[in-house]
Amino acid sequence: MNLSFILDVALGLIFIYLILSLLASEIQELIATVFQWRAEHLRKSIEIFLAGDLENSESPSVIRLSNSIYSNPLLKNINQQAKGFLVTLPRKATWAIGKFYRSVVTPRSTNPKSETTFGLSKHSGPSYIPADIFATTLLETLQLPVLVHKLTESRLVKFKDERLGEIQEILDKLQQQTNVDENFVKFINNAKEEFKETQAEFEDIILNFKQGKANMISCIVRMGESIERYIETFATQGYDNPLHNKAVRQIKFLRKDVFEDTERAITLGGLQPNIYEVVQSVNRGSAIYQELEEAFYDKESAAYQNMKSMIDELPPSVVENLAVLAKRAQGRIQKTQSGIHALREELNYAFDSSMERASGVYKRNAKGVAILIGFTLAVISNADAFHMASRLSKDSALRETIVYNSGAILMQNPDKSAVDIQTLRNQANQVLNDVSLPLGWTDVNLNQQIGSSTQSQDIIPGFRFINIIAGWFVSGIAIAMGAPFWFDLLGKIVNVRNAGKPPASSAQNQEEN
Repeated sequence: MNLSFILDVALGLIFIYLILSLLASEIQELIATVFQWRAEHLRKSIEIFLAGDLENSESPSVIRLSNSIYSNPLLKNINQQAKGFLVTLPRKATWAIGKFYRSVVTPRSTNPKSETTFGLSKHSGPSYIPADIFATTLLETLQLPVLVHKLTESRLVKFKDERLGEIQEILDKLQQQTNVDENFVKFINNAKEEFKETQAEFEDIILNFKQGKANMISCIVRMGESIERYIETFATQGYDNPLHNKAVRQIKFLRKDVFEDTERAITLGGLQPNIYEVVQSVNRGSAIYQELEEAFYDKESAAYQNMKSMIDELPPSVVENLAVLAKRAQGRIQKTQSGIHALREELNYAFDSSMERASGVYKRNAKGVAILIGFTLAVISNADAFHMASRLSKDSALRETIVYNSGAILMQNPDKSAVDIQTLRNQANQVLNDVSLPLGWTDVNLNQQIGSSTQSQDIIPGFRFINIIAGWFVSGIAIAMGAPFWFDLLGKIVNVRNAGKPPASSAQNQEEN
Protein backbone atom coordinates (compact mmCIF):
# COMPACT_ATOMS: atom_id res chain seq x y z
CA MET A 1 0.00 0.00 0.00
CA ASN A 2 1.58 3.28 -1.16
CA LEU A 3 0.65 6.94 -0.87
CA SER A 4 -0.87 7.06 -4.36
CA PHE A 5 -3.23 4.19 -3.48
CA ILE A 6 -4.35 5.90 -0.27
CA LEU A 7 -4.95 9.19 -2.10
CA ASP A 8 -6.97 7.41 -4.79
CA VAL A 9 -9.22 5.80 -2.17
CA ALA A 10 -9.59 9.17 -0.44
CA LEU A 11 -10.45 10.78 -3.78
CA GLY A 12 -13.11 8.16 -4.35
CA LEU A 13 -14.75 8.79 -0.98
CA ILE A 14 -14.54 12.57 -1.40
CA PHE A 15 -16.09 12.32 -4.87
CA ILE A 16 -18.97 10.19 -3.57
CA TYR A 17 -19.65 12.56 -0.70
CA LEU A 18 -19.49 15.48 -3.12
CA ILE A 19 -22.22 13.86 -5.21
CA LEU A 20 -24.38 13.09 -2.16
CA SER A 21 -23.81 16.58 -0.72
CA LEU A 22 -24.97 18.14 -3.97
CA LEU A 23 -28.14 16.06 -3.78
CA ALA A 24 -28.62 16.97 -0.12
CA SER A 25 -28.19 20.68 -0.84
CA GLU A 26 -30.78 20.46 -3.61
CA ILE A 27 -33.23 18.74 -1.25
CA GLN A 28 -32.60 21.30 1.48
CA GLU A 29 -33.02 24.18 -0.95
CA LEU A 30 -36.31 22.70 -2.15
CA ILE A 31 -37.59 22.33 1.41
CA ALA A 32 -36.47 25.85 2.32
CA THR A 33 -38.26 27.22 -0.75
CA VAL A 34 -41.50 25.34 -0.14
CA PHE A 35 -41.67 26.24 3.55
CA GLN A 36 -40.19 29.73 2.96
CA TRP A 37 -37.73 29.30 5.79
CA ARG A 38 -35.55 32.27 4.82
CA ALA A 39 -38.47 34.68 4.53
CA GLU A 40 -40.01 33.39 7.75
CA HIS A 41 -36.69 33.63 9.62
CA LEU A 42 -36.18 37.18 8.34
CA ARG A 43 -39.66 38.20 9.49
CA LYS A 44 -39.06 36.72 12.94
CA SER A 45 -35.64 38.41 13.16
CA ILE A 46 -37.24 41.77 12.35
CA GLU A 47 -39.84 41.26 15.07
CA ILE A 48 -37.06 40.47 17.58
CA PHE A 49 -35.16 43.55 16.40
CA LEU A 50 -38.22 45.74 16.97
CA ALA A 51 -39.12 44.17 20.31
CA GLY A 52 -35.57 44.09 21.62
CA ASP A 53 -35.82 40.46 22.75
CA LEU A 54 -37.43 37.15 21.86
CA GLU A 55 -39.94 37.22 24.71
CA ASN A 56 -41.73 40.38 23.57
CA SER A 57 -41.49 39.67 19.83
CA GLU A 58 -44.90 37.92 19.84
CA SER A 59 -46.79 40.85 21.37
CA PRO A 60 -49.70 42.09 19.22
CA SER A 61 -48.29 45.61 18.96
CA VAL A 62 -44.96 44.33 17.58
CA ILE A 63 -46.74 42.08 15.09
CA ARG A 64 -48.97 44.95 13.92
CA LEU A 65 -45.95 47.19 13.46
CA SER A 66 -44.21 44.43 11.48
CA ASN A 67 -47.29 44.05 9.30
CA SER A 68 -47.26 47.79 8.61
CA ILE A 69 -43.59 47.60 7.62
CA TYR A 70 -44.23 44.67 5.28
CA SER A 71 -47.13 46.59 3.71
CA ASN A 72 -44.85 49.47 2.75
CA PRO A 73 -44.44 49.86 -1.06
CA LEU A 74 -40.63 49.73 -0.71
CA LEU A 75 -40.80 46.19 0.67
CA LYS A 76 -43.51 45.18 -1.77
CA ASN A 77 -41.16 46.08 -4.61
CA ILE A 78 -38.52 43.75 -3.17
CA ASN A 79 -40.92 40.81 -3.03
CA GLN A 80 -41.66 40.70 -6.76
CA GLN A 81 -43.89 37.86 -7.96
CA ALA A 82 -44.64 36.52 -11.40
CA LYS A 83 -48.10 36.91 -12.96
CA GLY A 84 -50.21 34.50 -14.93
CA PHE A 85 -52.23 31.41 -14.04
CA LEU A 86 -49.76 28.76 -15.21
CA VAL A 87 -46.79 30.59 -13.70
CA THR A 88 -48.42 31.20 -10.32
CA LEU A 89 -50.01 27.74 -10.00
CA PRO A 90 -46.87 26.09 -8.52
CA ARG A 91 -46.42 29.18 -6.38
CA LYS A 92 -49.93 28.83 -4.97
CA ALA A 93 -49.26 25.20 -4.14
CA THR A 94 -46.10 26.30 -2.32
CA TRP A 95 -48.08 28.93 -0.41
CA ALA A 96 -50.64 26.34 0.68
CA ILE A 97 -47.97 23.93 1.92
CA GLY A 98 -46.05 26.69 3.67
CA LYS A 99 -49.20 28.09 5.30
CA PHE A 100 -50.18 24.66 6.63
CA TYR A 101 -46.65 24.07 7.90
CA ARG A 102 -46.52 27.41 9.73
CA SER A 103 -50.01 26.96 11.20
CA VAL A 104 -48.80 23.72 12.79
CA VAL A 105 -45.23 24.67 13.74
CA THR A 106 -45.54 28.39 14.59
CA PRO A 107 -49.23 29.22 15.16
CA ARG A 108 -50.16 32.74 16.26
CA SER A 109 -53.28 32.64 18.36
CA THR A 110 -53.37 36.42 18.74
CA ASN A 111 -53.76 37.03 15.01
CA PRO A 112 -57.01 37.10 13.05
CA LYS A 113 -57.70 34.26 10.63
CA SER A 114 -56.82 36.38 7.62
CA GLU A 115 -53.38 37.18 9.03
CA THR A 116 -50.38 35.02 8.18
CA THR A 117 -46.74 35.17 9.22
CA PHE A 118 -46.17 37.86 6.58
CA GLY A 119 -49.18 40.01 7.38
CA LEU A 120 -52.83 40.29 6.47
CA SER A 121 -53.69 38.09 3.48
CA LYS A 122 -50.00 37.79 2.54
CA HIS A 123 -48.62 34.43 1.44
CA SER A 124 -44.93 35.26 1.21
CA GLY A 125 -42.30 37.82 2.05
CA PRO A 126 -38.82 38.86 0.98
CA SER A 127 -35.87 36.67 1.91
CA TYR A 128 -33.52 39.64 2.16
CA ILE A 129 -34.04 43.33 2.96
CA PRO A 130 -31.24 45.89 2.48
CA ALA A 131 -30.49 47.90 5.62
CA ASP A 132 -31.15 51.28 4.01
CA ILE A 133 -34.55 50.18 2.71
CA PHE A 134 -35.54 48.77 6.11
CA ALA A 135 -34.43 51.95 7.91
CA THR A 136 -36.38 54.15 5.48
CA THR A 137 -39.42 51.89 5.69
CA LEU A 138 -39.39 51.87 9.50
CA LEU A 139 -39.10 55.65 9.70
CA GLU A 140 -41.93 56.06 7.20
CA THR A 141 -44.08 53.56 9.09
CA LEU A 142 -43.48 55.48 12.30
CA GLN A 143 -44.27 58.67 10.32
CA LEU A 144 -41.11 60.24 11.73
CA PRO A 145 -40.36 62.32 8.60
CA VAL A 146 -43.90 63.73 8.77
CA LEU A 147 -43.65 64.39 12.50
CA VAL A 148 -40.25 66.05 12.13
CA HIS A 149 -41.56 68.23 9.30
CA LYS A 150 -44.57 69.23 11.41
CA LEU A 151 -42.33 69.98 14.39
CA THR A 152 -39.99 72.02 12.20
CA GLU A 153 -42.96 73.85 10.68
CA SER A 154 -44.24 74.81 14.14
CA ARG A 155 -40.83 76.08 15.19
CA LEU A 156 -40.39 77.97 11.94
CA VAL A 157 -43.71 79.73 12.53
CA LYS A 158 -42.55 80.74 16.02
CA PHE A 159 -39.22 81.87 14.59
CA LYS A 160 -41.05 83.99 12.01
CA ASP A 161 -43.33 85.53 14.62
CA GLU A 162 -40.39 86.38 16.90
CA ARG A 163 -38.35 88.06 14.18
CA LEU A 164 -41.28 90.05 12.85
CA GLY A 165 -42.28 90.92 16.40
CA GLU A 166 -38.82 92.36 17.09
CA ILE A 167 -39.00 94.61 14.03
CA GLN A 168 -42.57 95.58 14.90
CA GLU A 169 -41.42 96.53 18.39
CA ILE A 170 -38.67 98.76 16.95
CA LEU A 171 -41.20 100.55 14.74
CA ASP A 172 -43.67 100.97 17.61
CA LYS A 173 -41.03 102.52 19.85
CA LEU A 174 -39.94 104.84 17.06
CA GLN A 175 -43.54 105.91 16.51
CA GLN A 176 -44.01 106.67 20.21
CA GLN A 177 -40.87 108.81 20.29
CA THR A 178 -41.79 110.95 17.25
CA ASN A 179 -45.43 111.84 17.81
CA VAL A 180 -44.63 115.63 17.67
CA ASP A 181 -43.46 115.77 14.05
CA GLU A 182 -46.50 115.08 11.90
CA ASN A 183 -44.46 114.43 8.76
CA PHE A 184 -42.28 111.91 10.55
CA VAL A 185 -45.35 110.25 12.03
CA LYS A 186 -46.74 109.96 8.53
CA PHE A 187 -43.48 108.42 7.39
CA ILE A 188 -43.59 105.88 10.23
CA ASN A 189 -47.14 104.94 9.35
CA ASN A 190 -46.06 104.39 5.75
CA ALA A 191 -43.10 102.33 6.97
CA LYS A 192 -45.42 100.15 9.02
CA GLU A 193 -47.68 99.68 6.01
CA GLU A 194 -44.68 98.62 3.91
CA PHE A 195 -43.68 96.27 6.73
CA LYS A 196 -46.93 94.44 6.11
CA GLU A 197 -45.51 93.44 2.72
CA THR A 198 -42.55 91.89 4.52
CA GLN A 199 -44.96 90.06 6.81
CA ALA A 200 -46.83 88.77 3.75
CA GLU A 201 -43.55 87.56 2.24
CA PHE A 202 -42.79 85.69 5.46
CA GLU A 203 -46.22 84.05 5.33
CA ASP A 204 -45.58 82.94 1.74
CA ILE A 205 -42.25 81.47 2.83
CA ILE A 206 -43.98 79.48 5.60
CA LEU A 207 -46.64 78.31 3.15
CA ASN A 208 -43.98 77.08 0.71
CA PHE A 209 -42.32 75.12 3.51
CA LYS A 210 -45.64 73.54 4.52
CA GLN A 211 -46.26 72.52 0.93
CA GLY A 212 -42.76 71.07 0.58
CA LYS A 213 -41.72 73.63 -2.04
CA ALA A 214 -38.85 75.00 0.07
CA ASN A 215 -36.44 73.55 2.63
CA MET A 216 -35.27 75.05 5.88
CA ILE A 217 -32.13 76.71 4.50
CA SER A 218 -33.91 78.38 1.60
CA CYS A 219 -36.60 79.68 3.97
CA ILE A 220 -34.03 81.33 6.25
CA VAL A 221 -32.20 82.82 3.26
CA ARG A 222 -35.42 84.24 1.82
CA MET A 223 -36.40 85.72 5.18
CA GLY A 224 -33.04 87.45 5.40
CA GLU A 225 -33.39 88.81 1.88
CA SER A 226 -36.90 90.09 2.65
CA ILE A 227 -35.65 91.98 5.71
CA GLU A 228 -32.73 93.34 3.69
CA ARG A 229 -35.14 94.80 1.13
CA TYR A 230 -37.20 96.37 3.87
CA ILE A 231 -34.07 97.91 5.44
CA GLU A 232 -33.13 99.54 2.11
CA THR A 233 -36.61 101.05 1.78
CA PHE A 234 -36.78 102.15 5.39
CA ALA A 235 -33.28 103.68 5.38
CA THR A 236 -33.53 105.61 2.11
CA GLN A 237 -36.99 107.08 2.59
CA GLY A 238 -36.63 108.20 6.22
CA TYR A 239 -35.48 111.38 7.89
CA ASP A 240 -31.93 112.02 8.83
CA ASN A 241 -32.34 112.20 12.57
CA PRO A 242 -30.87 110.21 15.50
CA LEU A 243 -34.05 108.27 16.25
CA HIS A 244 -34.46 107.11 12.68
CA ASN A 245 -30.80 106.21 12.34
CA LYS A 246 -30.94 104.28 15.59
CA ALA A 247 -33.93 102.27 14.37
CA VAL A 248 -32.14 101.49 11.11
CA ARG A 249 -29.09 100.29 13.04
CA GLN A 250 -31.27 98.10 15.26
CA ILE A 251 -32.97 96.42 12.30
CA LYS A 252 -29.63 95.94 10.52
CA PHE A 253 -28.16 94.41 13.67
CA LEU A 254 -31.14 92.10 13.93
CA ARG A 255 -30.73 91.02 10.34
CA LYS A 256 -26.97 90.46 10.71
CA ASP A 257 -27.21 88.72 14.07
CA VAL A 258 -29.91 86.27 12.99
CA PHE A 259 -29.64 85.85 9.24
CA GLU A 260 -25.95 86.44 8.42
CA ASP A 261 -25.11 82.78 9.15
CA THR A 262 -27.88 80.44 8.03
CA GLU A 263 -26.51 77.47 9.98
CA ARG A 264 -26.31 79.57 13.13
CA ALA A 265 -29.87 80.81 12.66
CA ILE A 266 -31.13 77.21 12.38
CA THR A 267 -29.15 76.11 15.43
CA LEU A 268 -30.01 79.03 17.71
CA GLY A 269 -33.64 78.90 16.70
CA GLY A 270 -33.81 75.14 17.31
CA LEU A 271 -35.43 74.83 13.91
CA GLN A 272 -33.75 71.55 12.94
CA PRO A 273 -34.91 68.84 15.41
CA ASN A 274 -31.91 66.89 16.67
CA ILE A 275 -31.82 63.13 16.95
CA TYR A 276 -33.02 63.20 20.56
CA GLU A 277 -36.04 65.30 19.62
CA VAL A 278 -36.78 63.03 16.67
CA VAL A 279 -36.99 60.01 18.96
CA GLN A 280 -38.94 61.84 21.66
CA SER A 281 -41.57 62.88 19.12
CA VAL A 282 -43.09 59.37 19.42
CA ASN A 283 -42.74 59.24 23.21
CA ARG A 284 -46.15 60.10 24.66
CA GLY A 285 -44.72 61.35 27.95
CA SER A 286 -42.12 63.72 26.51
CA ALA A 287 -42.23 67.50 26.18
CA ILE A 288 -41.46 67.16 22.46
CA TYR A 289 -44.62 65.10 22.00
CA GLN A 290 -46.64 67.80 23.77
CA GLU A 291 -45.07 70.41 21.50
CA LEU A 292 -45.97 68.27 18.50
CA GLU A 293 -49.57 67.95 19.63
CA GLU A 294 -49.81 71.74 19.92
CA ALA A 295 -48.54 72.04 16.35
CA PHE A 296 -51.72 70.33 15.13
CA TYR A 297 -54.26 73.11 15.40
CA ASP A 298 -57.04 70.95 13.95
CA LYS A 299 -57.45 67.99 16.29
CA GLU A 300 -60.11 66.53 14.00
CA SER A 301 -57.84 66.37 10.95
CA ALA A 302 -56.88 63.04 9.40
CA ALA A 303 -53.19 63.84 9.87
CA TYR A 304 -53.59 64.30 13.61
CA GLN A 305 -55.76 61.20 13.99
CA ASN A 306 -53.25 59.07 12.07
CA MET A 307 -50.40 60.40 14.18
CA LYS A 308 -52.29 59.80 17.41
CA SER A 309 -53.32 56.27 16.43
CA MET A 310 -49.82 55.31 15.33
CA ILE A 311 -48.12 56.54 18.52
CA ASP A 312 -50.81 55.03 20.79
CA GLU A 313 -50.24 51.58 19.24
CA LEU A 314 -46.45 51.87 19.11
CA PRO A 315 -44.71 49.17 21.22
CA PRO A 316 -42.81 50.73 24.17
CA SER A 317 -39.79 48.61 23.25
CA VAL A 318 -39.50 50.39 19.90
CA VAL A 319 -39.38 53.80 21.60
CA GLU A 320 -36.74 52.51 24.02
CA ASN A 321 -34.65 50.99 21.22
CA LEU A 322 -34.82 54.21 19.22
CA ALA A 323 -33.63 56.12 22.28
CA VAL A 324 -30.63 53.78 22.59
CA LEU A 325 -29.81 54.22 18.91
CA ALA A 326 -30.08 57.99 19.32
CA LYS A 327 -27.47 57.92 22.09
CA ARG A 328 -25.14 55.86 19.92
CA ALA A 329 -25.56 58.18 16.97
CA GLN A 330 -25.07 61.37 18.97
CA GLY A 331 -21.28 61.22 18.68
CA ARG A 332 -21.37 60.73 14.91
CA ILE A 333 -23.74 63.57 14.05
CA GLN A 334 -22.18 66.24 11.88
CA LYS A 335 -22.94 69.92 12.31
CA THR A 336 -25.15 70.13 9.25
CA GLN A 337 -26.68 66.70 9.65
CA SER A 338 -30.35 66.49 10.55
CA GLY A 339 -31.57 64.27 13.35
CA ILE A 340 -33.74 62.14 11.06
CA HIS A 341 -30.78 61.46 8.76
CA ALA A 342 -28.55 60.53 11.70
CA LEU A 343 -31.22 58.18 13.06
CA ARG A 344 -31.58 56.56 9.63
CA GLU A 345 -27.84 55.88 9.50
CA GLU A 346 -27.83 54.45 13.01
CA LEU A 347 -30.75 52.20 12.07
CA ASN A 348 -28.69 50.98 9.11
CA TYR A 349 -25.82 49.98 11.40
CA ALA A 350 -28.10 48.37 13.97
CA PHE A 351 -30.10 46.44 11.36
CA ASP A 352 -26.97 45.14 9.64
CA SER A 353 -25.59 43.97 12.97
CA SER A 354 -28.87 42.31 13.91
CA MET A 355 -29.13 40.56 10.54
CA GLU A 356 -25.58 39.24 10.88
CA ARG A 357 -26.59 37.56 14.11
CA ALA A 358 -29.82 36.34 12.51
CA SER A 359 -27.81 34.92 9.62
CA GLY A 360 -25.66 33.01 12.09
CA VAL A 361 -28.77 31.58 13.75
CA TYR A 362 -30.20 30.56 10.37
CA LYS A 363 -26.94 28.85 9.40
CA ARG A 364 -26.91 26.89 12.67
CA ASN A 365 -30.50 25.84 12.12
CA ALA A 366 -29.73 24.95 8.52
CA LYS A 367 -26.79 22.84 9.67
CA GLY A 368 -29.12 20.86 11.93
CA VAL A 369 -31.48 20.28 9.01
CA ALA A 370 -28.50 19.31 6.84
CA ILE A 371 -27.48 16.66 9.36
CA LEU A 372 -30.99 15.18 9.37
CA ILE A 373 -31.05 15.19 5.56
CA GLY A 374 -27.56 13.67 5.53
CA PHE A 375 -28.57 10.79 7.79
CA THR A 376 -31.77 10.20 5.83
CA LEU A 377 -29.95 10.27 2.50
CA ALA A 378 -27.25 7.94 3.82
CA VAL A 379 -29.89 5.36 4.79
CA ILE A 380 -31.98 5.74 1.63
CA SER A 381 -28.93 5.45 -0.64
CA ASN A 382 -27.28 2.84 1.60
CA ALA A 383 -24.15 5.00 1.76
CA ASP A 384 -22.12 2.80 4.10
CA ALA A 385 -18.79 4.60 4.55
CA PHE A 386 -16.89 1.43 5.46
CA HIS A 387 -18.32 -0.55 2.55
CA MET A 388 -17.50 2.25 0.10
CA ALA A 389 -13.92 2.41 1.36
CA SER A 390 -13.64 -1.37 0.98
CA ARG A 391 -14.99 -1.30 -2.59
CA LEU A 392 -12.65 1.50 -3.60
CA SER A 393 -9.65 -0.30 -2.14
CA LYS A 394 -10.46 -3.51 -4.09
CA ASP A 395 -11.81 -2.12 -7.39
CA SER A 396 -8.97 -0.44 -9.30
CA ALA A 397 -11.17 0.29 -12.34
CA LEU A 398 -13.64 2.19 -10.12
CA ARG A 399 -10.81 4.16 -8.52
CA GLU A 400 -9.31 5.15 -11.88
CA THR A 401 -12.68 6.19 -13.29
CA ILE A 402 -13.44 8.37 -10.27
CA VAL A 403 -9.96 9.92 -10.29
CA TYR A 404 -10.25 10.73 -13.99
CA ASN A 405 -13.72 12.30 -13.64
CA SER A 406 -12.66 14.21 -10.52
CA GLY A 407 -9.83 15.78 -12.47
CA ALA A 408 -12.21 16.62 -15.31
CA ILE A 409 -14.57 18.47 -12.94
CA LEU A 410 -11.67 20.38 -11.42
CA MET A 411 -10.40 21.35 -14.88
CA GLN A 412 -13.82 22.80 -15.69
CA ASN A 413 -13.79 24.86 -12.47
CA PRO A 414 -10.28 26.31 -12.08
CA ASP A 415 -11.47 29.06 -9.72
CA LYS A 416 -12.79 27.14 -6.71
CA SER A 417 -13.82 30.28 -4.85
CA ALA A 418 -16.24 31.30 -7.62
CA VAL A 419 -17.72 27.90 -8.43
CA ASP A 420 -21.50 27.79 -8.84
CA ILE A 421 -23.33 24.97 -7.08
CA GLN A 422 -25.83 24.56 -9.91
CA THR A 423 -23.03 24.30 -12.47
CA LEU A 424 -21.24 21.78 -10.28
CA ARG A 425 -24.45 19.79 -9.94
CA ASN A 426 -24.90 19.62 -13.72
CA GLN A 427 -21.32 18.47 -14.22
CA ALA A 428 -21.74 15.79 -11.55
CA ASN A 429 -24.89 14.50 -13.25
CA GLN A 430 -22.94 14.02 -16.48
CA VAL A 431 -20.21 12.13 -14.63
CA LEU A 432 -22.70 9.74 -13.02
CA ASN A 433 -23.53 8.39 -16.47
CA ASP A 434 -20.01 6.90 -16.64
CA VAL A 435 -19.50 5.90 -12.99
CA SER A 436 -21.27 3.15 -11.05
CA LEU A 437 -20.90 4.17 -7.42
CA PRO A 438 -21.03 1.62 -4.57
CA LEU A 439 -24.42 2.88 -3.40
CA GLY A 440 -27.99 1.66 -3.27
CA TRP A 441 -29.96 -1.38 -2.21
CA THR A 442 -29.21 -3.45 -5.28
CA ASP A 443 -28.52 -7.17 -4.95
CA VAL A 444 -24.96 -6.70 -6.19
CA ASN A 445 -24.21 -4.01 -3.63
CA LEU A 446 -25.89 -5.87 -0.77
CA ASN A 447 -24.06 -9.08 -1.64
CA GLN A 448 -20.74 -7.25 -1.51
CA GLN A 449 -21.77 -5.39 1.63
CA ILE A 450 -23.25 -8.12 3.83
CA GLY A 451 -23.13 -11.27 1.69
CA SER A 452 -26.90 -11.20 1.15
CA SER A 453 -29.54 -9.78 -1.23
CA THR A 454 -33.04 -8.34 -1.18
CA GLN A 455 -34.48 -11.80 -1.98
CA SER A 456 -32.44 -13.65 0.60
CA GLN A 457 -34.11 -14.78 3.83
CA ASP A 458 -30.85 -14.92 5.73
CA ILE A 459 -30.66 -12.98 8.97
CA ILE A 460 -28.04 -10.25 8.97
CA PRO A 461 -25.44 -10.88 11.67
CA GLY A 462 -25.59 -8.37 14.52
CA PHE A 463 -22.03 -7.12 14.14
CA ARG A 464 -22.57 -6.46 10.42
CA PHE A 465 -25.78 -4.59 11.13
CA ILE A 466 -24.00 -2.43 13.72
CA ASN A 467 -21.18 -1.87 11.23
CA ILE A 468 -23.69 -0.70 8.57
CA ILE A 469 -25.38 1.71 10.97
CA ALA A 470 -22.00 3.13 11.95
CA GLY A 471 -21.20 3.54 8.25
CA TRP A 472 -24.47 5.39 7.70
CA PHE A 473 -23.72 7.62 10.68
CA VAL A 474 -20.29 8.57 9.30
CA SER A 475 -21.77 9.21 5.85
CA GLY A 476 -24.58 11.33 7.33
CA ILE A 477 -22.06 13.59 9.07
CA ALA A 478 -19.95 13.74 5.91
CA ILE A 479 -22.92 14.66 3.68
CA ALA A 480 -23.89 17.42 6.10
CA MET A 481 -20.47 19.04 5.61
CA GLY A 482 -21.76 20.43 2.31
CA ALA A 483 -20.69 20.34 -1.33
CA PRO A 484 -18.35 23.39 -1.13
CA PHE A 485 -16.32 21.66 1.60
CA TRP A 486 -15.89 18.45 -0.39
CA PHE A 487 -15.17 20.26 -3.65
CA ASP A 488 -12.45 22.32 -1.97
CA LEU A 489 -11.00 19.18 -0.34
CA LEU A 490 -11.15 17.36 -3.70
CA GLY A 491 -8.99 20.06 -5.28
CA LYS A 492 -6.42 19.86 -2.48
CA ILE A 493 -6.16 16.06 -2.68
CA VAL A 494 -5.78 16.16 -6.47
CA ASN A 495 -3.00 18.75 -6.12
CA VAL A 496 -1.17 16.57 -3.58
CA ARG A 497 -1.62 13.49 -5.76
CA ASN A 498 -0.26 15.24 -8.86
CA ALA A 499 2.54 17.09 -7.08
CA GLY A 500 5.11 14.41 -7.82
CA LYS A 501 4.39 14.19 -11.53
CA PRO A 502 6.82 15.99 -13.84
CA PRO A 503 5.45 18.57 -16.29
CA ALA A 504 4.50 17.26 -19.73
CA SER A 505 7.22 19.30 -21.43
CA SER A 506 9.91 17.87 -19.15
CA ALA A 507 8.75 14.31 -19.73
CA GLN A 508 8.73 14.89 -23.49
CA ASN A 509 12.28 16.29 -23.44
CA GLN A 510 13.48 13.23 -21.54
CA GLU A 511 11.95 10.90 -24.15
CA GLU A 512 13.56 12.86 -26.99
CA ASN A 513 16.97 12.66 -25.33
